[in-house]
Amino acid sequence: MILNFTKMHGLGNDFVVLDLVTQHFNLRPRHIRKLADRRFGIGCDQVLVVEPPQDPDVDFRYRIYNADGDEVEQCGNGARCFARFVRARRLTNKHSISVETSAGIIHLRVISDNQIEVDMGQPVLTPQDIPFRAEQQAPSYELLVDGQSLSIGAVSMGNPHAVTRVDNTDTAAVAQLGPLIEQHPDFPRKVNAGFMQVVSRGEINLRVYERGVGETLACGTGACAAVVAGNVQGLLDNHVKVNLPGGSLEIEWAGAGHPVIMTGPATTVFEGSVRL
Repeated sequence: MILNFTKMHGLGNDFVVLDLVTQHFNLRPRHIRKLADRRFGIGCDQVLVVEPPQDPDVDFRYRIYNADGDEVEQCGNGARCFARFVRARRLTNKHSISVETSAGIIHLRVISDNQIEVDMGQPVLTPQDIPFRAEQQAPSYELLVDGQSLSIGAVSMGNPHAVTRVDNTDTAAVAQLGPLIEQHPDFPRKVNAGFMQVVSRGEINLRVYERGVGETLACGTGACAAVVAGNVQGLLDNHVKVNLPGGSLEIEWAGAGHPVIMTGPATTVFEGSVRL
């Protein structure tokens, strides 16, 4: 079957986006792996799928697959691309769009052609709900990794994140520690590993080793999780600029009981078709 796709990115975190509203295809993990392959396929960090909603009160269903074929709960950079995609494909003309994900309903607002605001929902800090093995909730936890003790913040933004503070993201051992944190037994569903450098109370630098993908140029949920972890630990204010290798995001969190708001760009690279 010939399947139409759009290649997009959010700050270099790149996606193959599929419209399964007007196209019909039984997507399987082997198809995801083929699409994501950078040598034998199109190449991407994640495959994003637009489907009709199961809930009649929302506009679309949003599904996310990592390059290894596993479906995951949430992707913030992908959510911004999703909003731009459904408008560009004329699947909707709304500026405010509600979307089902496996982690719950999120709300997207198109500010301009290249700036999308995403209501990412409230962060989850309760260990068993992240999920993370800990006796009780705390601002930070000690995690034993490769013989060294790391202090982490543990947050779920619909997907689990472990945030480690580092002195300098340029020299942080992301390639060495990232996969070890990702597969740490205290995170039963694996975890995204964030490495955060605090520049000021209103600015951080961040690198993220993503679960099932590896290090990416940007991670929207990782940016949200880092700001929440830094805020809970008393290091950051409510509005923070997050500098990632691919560019910057604006993250706002008013504290417990409030959603995290992410604002940033979404870019279309090209469109095409592929035989699967």
